[in-house]
Amino acid sequence: MKDYLKLIDTNTSGPRCDVTPLFTDSEAFLKLVADLSAPFSSLEFEYVAGIDALGFILGTALALYLQKRFIPIRKGGKLPVPVVSRQFSDYTGELKTLELRTDLLKPGDRILLVDEWIETGTQAKAAVELLEELQATVIGIATINIDQNPQTLKLQDDYFCFALWHDGV
Repeated sequence: MKDYLKLIDTNTSGPRCDVTPLFTDSEAFLKLVADLSAPFSSLEFEYVAGIDALGFILGTALALYLQKRFIPIRKGGKLPVPVVSRQFSDYTGELKTLELRTDLLKPGDRILLVDEWIETGTQAKAAVELLEELQATVIGIATINIDQNPQTLKLQDDYFCFALWHDGV
């Protein structure tokens, strides 16, 4: 395990870990960004898309590091312009929506999707569907962790996924 991953707070009150302590250590955060970027650095793509909200932090950092443009995938109801949207059930079972502006991409644009942690896979799948509805190509998914379940295994079968955290760490 990368030493900086020990900064992730696993002693939380709920089922999720808290990655924000990792973001507060600039040296550790830069190492995280470099390590998450490495498998994608030789691939051709134009954009990094980050999922609201912590995916914005990580995705923007990767976009800057890789010198790519950034696309925010927003929570439902936040954008005052035409959007495409997808509903999904999050890790608590609550129904939520993601949205993406319709004018940010053109057919054939290539995208690296980023989120800080993929629990159930439903949010990442909704984000992929938004990008693909606009005829973009998802070249991969980068995250700190992907929990192992049928939905996330399907994502990993269908897309090049890279995570730094491994079960049992």
